[in-house]
Amino acid sequence: MKIAEALILRADIQKRIAQLRTRLNNNAKVQEHEEPTENPEFLLTELDDLISQLNGLIVKINRTNTLSKIDGISLVELIAKKDTLSQKAGILREFVEISSQKINLYSATEIKVFSTINVPEQQKQLDKLSKEIRETDTKLQQANWTIDLVEEIK
Repeated sequence: MKIAEALILRADIQKRIAQLRTRLNNNAKVQEHEEPTENPEFLLTELDDLISQLNGLIVKINRTNTLSKIDGISLVELIAKKDTLSQKAGILREFVEISSQKINLYSATEIKVFSTINVPEQQKQLDKLSKEIRETDTKLQQANWTIDLVEEIK
């Protein structure tokens, strides 16, 4: 199984767990002399099974990401790089957007408001950062479809 397949399976299991949560909550109580729509004991058993599957899958994904490298850099490092660069880009994007907003003045006596940064230069930096994120993501996606999931450490 490739990493990408494991990630798809992980997402599916997480959705199924979320659905089980709802089903369990819907069957938590019933009126006197009524039966639940679904057997909570069966749902709890299914939840235990899914949680166990999810745990094993996460361990394998994390182990694979730690042991696998692209250009001498582990997938864990690439994921961390992508996540932190994406966070920075989001903050900078909002900052540039706010900095570039025009303030309409209705009279000459109003106080003028100016941007605290060079917006075009900051936008260039943001574009450069966005390119780096795309390139990192491309490497990760390629790895996800070419690297096999590590099953066990020997």
